[in-house]
Amino acid sequence: MSNCEGCPSKGKCSTEKQGGCSVEKLNQFSSIKNTIAVMSGKGGVGKSSVTVLVARELARRGLKVGILDADITGPSIPRLTGIPAGSRCRQSEMGIMPVKTKEGIPVISLNFFLENEEDPVIWRGPILSSAVKQFWTDVFWGELDCLIIDMPPGTGDVVLTVMQSLPLSGAVVVSTPHDLASMVVGKSVNMAKKLNIEIIGLVENMAYIKCPDCGKEIRMFDEKPLRDFLERENLKLLGSLPMLPQIAGLSQGEGNLDDETSAVMQKIGDQIAEKLKK
Repeated sequence: MSNCEGCPSKGKCSTEKQGGCSVEKLNQFSSIKNTIAVMSGKGGVGKSSVTVLVARELARRGLKVGILDADITGPSIPRLTGIPAGSRCRQSEMGIMPVKTKEGIPVISLNFFLENEEDPVIWRGPILSSAVKQFWTDVFWGELDCLIIDMPPGTGDVVLTVMQSLPLSGAVVVSTPHDLASMVVGKSVNMAKKLNIEIIGLVENMAYIKCPDCGKEIRMFDEKPLRDFLERENLKLLGSLPMLPQIAGLSQGEGNLDDETSAVMQKIGDQIAEKLKK
């Protein structure tokens, strides 16, 4: 598609700022108003967990939300959403049908196409990128207010494909508090800026633990490097999430958050939802 007219993301699309859309054509039976990428230059920061928590928070508000698992070689969204192992997509006249979570959130992931969820995906970059494009062009998403894309770590082929070939409305960056993570995450932030992707803000994950006896917050890393990073990059801190057994429980299809963490997620959801209104 080379014309932005009629695109539901007109006025918010990253590629539009470069002189016109050059995005893959969405499945003809689908309509997606907004696309949000959840990204981090570094692996192991809990990006996929944040993706699921954000999706659930937006769905709780009555928005129609879907999740595209773009981490082709390390897909974890099916596990984190509680979708049973061995679940498969089916083909319909309208396209590939995503698998739905118990909350009714449609999900597409390469794990739905593997015989065993532990089978390795040994593909080169162009094939990985092609798979992500097909998740956009060949999947019947229906009508969504927001599609959340769980990005792989780094700044490689798949990340570049998403940023250049899909009409992103914005990105949420995930980091942990120590300075090494901030340095690597900074690469993704600067990549997004170079490609005119608006960064909605940063979620600080695994920011602290709570003493089970007294409830005191214990921060294992100095807060200053991350705060300096946010100021240097002019990024908004959307919220700080603790290391919490309930978040780890997402991989078992659980994960009922405590009241305090739920309040943080509500704050994060408020800011993302506000972005979707613009």
